[in-house]
Amino acid sequence: MKKQNPKLIIIIGPTASGKTRLSIELAKALDTEIISADSRYLYKPLNIGTAKPSPKELSQVTHHLINCADLDSPWSLGEYKGQAETLIFKLNDDRKVPLLSGGTGQYIRAISQNWQVPELEADHRMRDVIERLGQEIGYDALFEKLKVLDPQAAEFIDYQNHRRTVRALEVIFKTGKRFSESRTKSESPFEILTIGLQWERQELYQRIDNRIEQMLNDGFEDEVRGLISQGYKSALLKMGVIGYTEMISYLDGEISLDEAVMLIKRNTRKYVRRQANWFKQTDPEISWLDAKDPAILEKMLGLVRTKFG
Repeated sequence: MKKQNPKLIIIIGPTASGKTRLSIELAKALDTEIISADSRYLYKPLNIGTAKPSPKELSQVTHHLINCADLDSPWSLGEYKGQAETLIFKLNDDRKVPLLSGGTGQYIRAISQNWQVPELEADHRMRDVIERLGQEIGYDALFEKLKVLDPQAAEFIDYQNHRRTVRALEVIFKTGKRFSESRTKSESPFEILTIGLQWERQELYQRIDNRIEQMLNDGFEDEVRGLISQGYKSALLKMGVIGYTEMISYLDGEISLDEAVMLIKRNTRKYVRRQANWFKQTDPEISWLDAKDPAILEKMLGLVRTKFG
């Protein structure tokens, strides 16, 4: 008799779509655990500006891959994939069907499409040269050079994430191949149910605006000031996390607070549009549900029963 593949439920949706709340409710109903697929939640000091689940939310069910990395030691995609897959196998061994929940498209696809991510050793000398070039011409201009050399990579790299831009160019110059060609897909070792949370775009934008205003009320400016005082300014700028970059510009006196807030809202909307490119409404592998449906939890449970019995 053929051995069954480990089971996995993936919960996807754009920023501010309600993934945290619904993942917790579903995990409680299934008596299982949550694996985060949000690249920002990895980092211990990033809390308010990432809308990280609160301590109360984290205490309701066991969460993994949250608050497990330092800003000055960023994880690669390969590191994340390895840790996440180990957890998926372990939880299945414990007779639990884990929930992988988050909005980082690369993380989700690396698991669901079983990307083979080569861990090319860093060439620090080349990296320093590329970083100096970025400082001289500006990182926006550096990103434009990546778009010319590897348009496909530029589609899935956030232009504000200077670290990933530099890494992509480093791989291109070192291997002579496009960065986008350095990863390959293969058959997933998991039996997967993917559930997408659907919102009308203008309603989602309003939720995003409300969330950003709440972040400011919760002390986001003080959080960024504290991170700068701890010496994390350079790391934050290299990572290009939306919200932190704009607040640093405000605290440096380059823009006003109102301008910073406007840019955070605008850049978050751009991010939502990039997320939509990762997870399309026409994708037959995704079961989309109306996030406002009062019966959404029951419908999610119904999909789980249908898929896994």
